Amino acid sequence: MDAQINQERLKELLHYDPETGVFRWKDTLGSRAKAGDVAGSLSGSGYIYIKIRQKRYRAHRLVWLYTHGKFPENHMDHINGLRDDNRIINLRAVTQTENNRNQIIPTNNTSGHIGVGWDTEKNRWKVQIARVSYGRFKSKSDAIAKAKKVYKELGFHENHGKRVTANG
Repeated sequence: MDAQINQERLKELLHYDPETGVFRWKDTLGSRAKAGDVAGSLSGSGYIYIKIRQKRYRAHRLVWLYTHGKFPENHMDHINGLRDDNRIINLRAVTQTENNRNQIIPTNNTSGHIGVGWDTEKNRWKVQIARVSYGRFKSKSDAIAKAKKVYKELGFHENHGKRVTANG
C-alpha cells in the first residue's frame, strides 16, 4: 500500500516541521503545489491527505516515514484525538486494539463519559465497556468512577473518552 514512496524521496519533495506537524512543498510542482505552500488538504473525516505521484497518503503516515524511515506496520494513533494534529509527539504506531483504547468520546454520548449510559428499563446508570456490563448504579458519579476504574484496569490510554477541542 505505502511502497510507492520512500523516506529519501519524501524528504526531497517536502519539509516537515515537527513542532507544528505541517508539511510544506520544497519546490513548485504546478499550480496546486508551490514552493513553501502547506502540503495536503483536510478530508471530511478530519485527516490531512497529501497527494504524491497521483497517490493519496494520510499525512500522519508520512510523518512516520519522514521521521523513522519506514511506514508504521499497523495503525497510527493521534494521542490527543485530533486527527489533523500531526506533530510527531502526538503520534504513535499502535495495533488496532491499542488504537481502540484511545478514542474520543462519541458525539452521541449523553452521559458525558464514555462507557456510561442511562438504562431506561432499570432507571439506573449502567457501565458497559467492550460489550461487557460492569453494573448499574443509582448515582451517575458512582457509574463514572466504576468506568474509570475498569478502563484503567484494562490498560486503556489515559485520554480515552475525553472530549477534544482545537486547543487540545
